[in-house]
Amino acid sequence: MNLKGFIFDLDGTLINSLPVVRTSFNTTLLKFSGRVYADKELSALFGPSEDGIFKKLFPELWSEVLQFYLNEYDRIHVHYAKPFPGIVAALTLLQERKMKLALVSGKGSGSMEISLKHSGLKQFFELIITGSEHQASKPEHIKQVLALWNFSPEEVVYIGDIAYDVQAAKEVGVLPLSALWAETVQTQKVLAMNPAYAFNNVESFIEWIIKMVK
Repeated sequence: MNLKGFIFDLDGTLINSLPVVRTSFNTTLLKFSGRVYADKELSALFGPSEDGIFKKLFPELWSEVLQFYLNEYDRIHVHYAKPFPGIVAALTLLQERKMKLALVSGKGSGSMEISLKHSGLKQFFELIITGSEHQASKPEHIKQVLALWNFSPEEVVYIGDIAYDVQAAKEVGVLPLSALWAETVQTQKVLAMNPAYAFNNVESFIEWIIKMVK
């Protein structure tokens, strides 16, 4: 296996930000719609970036809604600022082994900037690609990274924490890895997609890097 690049998801993979996302959405939707969204309703909204979600729900107010959301996201994120334990060590190890590193996330550019500010992870990534306002678009964005790097799919890894991340990686042909260390992970759904490797903790991911990345 001749790996040259690693592409990461952000929420639930590098940082424990999914509670921030859900809390910020709940507060924002309650303020602007006047009701509480059930968990399934909220999950059904995800796919497009935040601006896409708010444009659909609040066509006349979406810019104001987005700004309120980002303010909430920034305020709450302080309490979830640090990466998962071991993540900085893993990224440092990959850099030491001359791997190219990129971020491909479904979140919008505003919330991405906030998360990178609070987590201190921006320094590790030469490419950062955020989500589309129209739909979930990770396969296209992974392909974009491959083109910019001029790497073939089999030379690159994509690691994320949800079933869709495995699906997106397989669609493009990159190696699908699954991060199962977040409290929010739906392990059975992820494993049902048959990732090439799945890791219950960051330590086992680091051990895999030591073994597989030369």
